[in-house]
Amino acid sequence: MNEPSPRRSGGAAEEWAGEGRGAEPGRWYTTNLVGLPVGLLGSPAFNAHPQPITIAGVRETHRGLFRLLDTAGDLPAASAVFRHFMEIVFGLAPPEPGTRSNPRGRHRSSYLKLLQGWGLDSNSAAGAVLKGWAESRFGLVPTFHKAPLGRFPSPAWITYIEEKGSSRFHNNCIHQQLDLLYEYCQWAIARFGQPARDFITLWRGVNDFSEQRVIAGDRRDRACVLRLNNVVSFSTSRDRADEFGDWILEARVPTVKILFFPGLLPGSALAGEGEVLVIGGEYEVVARYA
Repeated sequence: MNEPSPRRSGGAAEEWAGEGRGAEPGRWYTTNLVGLPVGLLGSPAFNAHPQPITIAGVRETHRGLFRLLDTAGDLPAASAVFRHFMEIVFGLAPPEPGTRSNPRGRHRSSYLKLLQGWGLDSNSAAGAVLKGWAESRFGLVPTFHKAPLGRFPSPAWITYIEEKGSSRFHNNCIHQQLDLLYEYCQWAIARFGQPARDFITLWRGVNDFSEQRVIAGDRRDRACVLRLNNVVSFSTSRDRADEFGDWILEARVPTVKILFFPGLLPGSALAGEGEVLVIGGEYEVVARYA
């Protein structure tokens, strides 16, 4: 795509707002903690031929957790081990009956509360924190938070930046909690083959395409490439996805890009919704108007 000429742009400010490089932050943001080029990680080619992904240093720092997980015979037992570990390390356990709770403890950020916040509204402050985590760990820039994130700087970008850094969520190593959630999810997939070993077909219902950008093809021709948000919700059920929009997006997702799936943490937020949280990027999808 050609960048606008100086005559048409009217200066640097308008060039950011145009169709040039400034309008596509994903083209210039490249750092991550997984040791793969962002351009590859976010591409359809990676989704077709995925490689293992690990966040640098997480498993090495928490070897004890993964040794304990290896003793679990099934996913519910592994979930109990993981929850107990997180409660101890991050002080997430509820107060004992009859004891006074620590006033500070009520405000400790928690990966479980973050998942709950995402389930209520992915464009909430909790959603911004999740998107900010994916941005810092995988190098994938979000495409939408309350509004399309195109031109930078813009009011939409400022809102996202303020919310992703909110002290409400960053008082208890929330990024490290999410690192462990991702690594635990990947361990569970490798150990138990749930929800699938390598790839899984998922569905997403949308009413418009403001939260995802058409990169190639045409949604009216069904097959197209979309740039999805850097964290995005899918459903394991096409019928359930149909409840969320008139357009149904069908994607073949590599399991290395899954952050959360039904059954990973029984009884937690999202557990009964059939919702799968996926690391985004560009995906080949089949778009159908329901």
